[in-house]
Amino acid sequence: MGAGRDHPAGVALLPLPVSVPQGAGRRRAFPWRPALLTATLLVISTAATAQTESPGQTLKRVEQDLQADKALQKQLDRQSQTLQKELDELRDRLVGLADQERAQEDELAHLEESLTALEAQERNQAEKLEGERQQIAALLAALQRVARIPPEAALARPDGPVDTLRSALLLRDTVPALRARADALAQALTRLAETRETLQAQRSRTYAARLTLIDRQKEIGQLVARREELSRQTEEERQQVAQRTARLTGQAADLRQLMERIEAERRAAAAMAAKREAERLEAERREAERRLAEQRAAEQRQAEQKLAEQKAAEQRAAEQKLAEQRAADQRARAEAEAARTAPSAPAGERLPVGGRVTVRYGEADRYGATSRGVTIQARAGSTVVSPQAGTIVFAGPFRGYGQILIVEHSHGYHSLIAGFGRIDTAVGRRVATGEPIGLMPADGSPDLYFELRRHGQPINPQRGFGAPEGKGQG
Repeated sequence: MGAGRDHPAGVALLPLPVSVPQGAGRRRAFPWRPALLTATLLVISTAATAQTESPGQTLKRVEQDLQADKALQKQLDRQSQTLQKELDELRDRLVGLADQERAQEDELAHLEESLTALEAQERNQAEKLEGERQQIAALLAALQRVARIPPEAALARPDGPVDTLRSALLLRDTVPALRARADALAQALTRLAETRETLQAQRSRTYAARLTLIDRQKEIGQLVARREELSRQTEEERQQVAQRTARLTGQAADLRQLMERIEAERRAAAAMAAKREAERLEAERREAERRLAEQRAAEQRQAEQKLAEQKAAEQRAAEQKLAEQRAADQRARAEAEAARTAPSAPAGERLPVGGRVTVRYGEADRYGATSRGVTIQARAGSTVVSPQAGTIVFAGPFRGYGQILIVEHSHGYHSLIAGFGRIDTAVGRRVATGEPIGLMPADGSPDLYFELRRHGQPINPQRGFGAPEGKGQG
C-alpha cells in the first residue's frame, strides 16, 4: 500500500480500501468505512476555503480530521485482531506440519537404511547361489560321462573289476548327497525370490515416503508465504494511518504555536508599562544563570571524578569477566566429557532441526576451538524450527557466519542459530515453540550450528532450557 498524497490545503487524503487475503485462492475487500468517507468529504468540502480560514478555524478543522483518524484507527485495531487470530491459526498449523515433516524425515532415513541392508542381502545370496550352481553343474557333468559308458566297455577297461565296482559304489553314494544339495539350492532360490519381492516393496515404500516428504515441504512453504503476506498487509495499513496522524498532529502543533505567538505579542504590548518589573526579573534571571553556571562546574568536577571511578570499576569487571570465562571454559570441557556418553538430546528437548549431532558442546570444532554450542548434520532442504517460544532480535547475514538468527526467550535465554539456506521470519516477530523459521541449504549435507546462552553466558544446549532460576545449567 502506498502512502496517501498531500492535499493542496496541507491535509493528506485517507488511503483507498485495501484487499487482505482470506483463505487459499480468495481475497475480500474491506468496505468503505464511515469514518473514512466522512474524513474524505470533509477534506473536499474545505479545500476551496482553506486559503481564507483563520488560524483558529484551520486548527478546529485539523482537530476534526484527527478525531476521524482515531475512529479509523480503532476500526483497524479490530481488523488487526481478526488478522492476528488467523496468523495464530497459521502458526499452529505450521508447528504441526513441521512435526510431521520431522517424523517423515526419520521414517525416510529408516527406510533408506533398511533398503541398503536388503540390497546387500540380495547380493550375498546371489553370489552364494552362483557358487552352489557351479559345483552341482560339475557333479552332473561327471555323472553324465559315467552313465554313457556301456557295461561291456566297463568290463573291458584296464582298471579291473574292483576299480569299476568302487566307482559304482562312489556314484551310488554321491547321488543322495547331490539330491540333498539340489533341494537346498531350490529352497535358497525361493528365499532369494522372497528377498527380491521384499526389496521391491521396500523400494516402493521409500519412493512413496520421498513423495510425501516433498508434499509436506511444499505445504509448509505455502503457509509461510501466507503468514508473511498477512503480516505485511496488516503492518502497511497501520503505518499509513500512523503517518497521516503524525502529519495532522504536526500541523495542529504549528497552528497552536501561531495562535500562542499572536497572543504573546498582544500581552507584550500591554506589558510595556511594567518595564521596571521586567528589569527586576531580568536581574534575577542573570543571578540564577550565574548560580547555575557554578552548579554546572561543580557537577562537571563530580562527573570527571565519577568517570575515573567508572573506568577503574570497568577494569576490575574486565578482570573478573576474564576469570569467569576461564572457569566457564573449564566447566564446558567437563560437561563435554560427560556429554560424550549421551547419544542424543534428553527427552522433551527440541533441537532446531533433525539430524546427527557431529560436534557437541565443549568439544573441539573443525578449527580446533572449543565449541560453545552443538553442530547438527541435517538433510538438505530440511525445515528449521524455533527451539523455544520467543522474539526474533536479529535475522540476516553476519560477517563470515552466513545467515544467522537470534531468538530472545524468557528468563534470560537467547538462541543463536547459524547455517540457514533461507530465513522465513523477521526482526520483532513472535515465534512459538516448534514454529518454522527457515530452511537448510538445498544441496549436500549441510551443518546447522545451535548455541544457547543464559544472561550472556553459553550453556550446554543438550541440557535444554532449565527452570527460571537456571539451576543445573552448567
